[in-house]
Amino acid sequence: MKNYIIESLIIAVGLFLIGLFLKNGLDGFANKDRVVNVKGLAEMEVKANKVTWPLMYKEIGNDLNTLYNKINSTNKTIVSFLKENGLEENEITVNAPEIIDMNADRYSSNQSNYRYNVTQVITVASSKVDLVRRLINEQSELLKQGIAITSGDYMYRVQYEYTDLNSIKPQMIEEATKNARAAALKFASDSDSKLGKIKRASQGQFSINNRDEFTPYIKKVRVVTTIDYFLED
Repeated sequence: MKNYIIESLIIAVGLFLIGLFLKNGLDGFANKDRVVNVKGLAEMEVKANKVTWPLMYKEIGNDLNTLYNKINSTNKTIVSFLKENGLEENEITVNAPEIIDMNADRYSSNQSNYRYNVTQVITVASSKVDLVRRLINEQSELLKQGIAITSGDYMYRVQYEYTDLNSIKPQMIEEATKNARAAALKFASDSDSKLGKIKRASQGQFSINNRDEFTPYIKKVRVVTTIDYFLED
């Protein structure tokens, strides 16, 4: 009799557990497709930490030796100006001049009195962004010495970059994830549900763009995180 009672209790407990498991399984099956998809945005403004400044000027003439000597002298004057104002040797590159023989160019009508057109570029690549910006505004000092730096050419525009993205990635991903969760919580509340675990998450690509066309040395970093959350009753 005693053994019969124990066996009955074991069977009853077993049946209860089976029923509980079945209920949880059915509830899980019913809720498995209840998912909310949300996106979280994070943005941050940062100062550029690298600048590339091409100083381009042109010379024209008929004698290559005379042009060579003039370009060599002008290059020394420009490099001295840059060094005297705080730039280092390794931040300055004097590129080879580009020489066009107007008489040899079959596409040129060459209505001028000069045969050779020489383009010379000296490139500054530096992390001293504020210094270079100041020198760009002070390049009139070179004009006083007869050196006209040409600006406005798309090929020789000043470029600003932000290269330290890895240092702000964790912070921005955390912010984007929090924003996504806040949106999911609001959706769950509005639908009389509870927010469950994450089903799927993906980190979007980081983008770095100029804040606006007038301040290219200020960058806007942006990332969007996409997360799927389960919804529960």
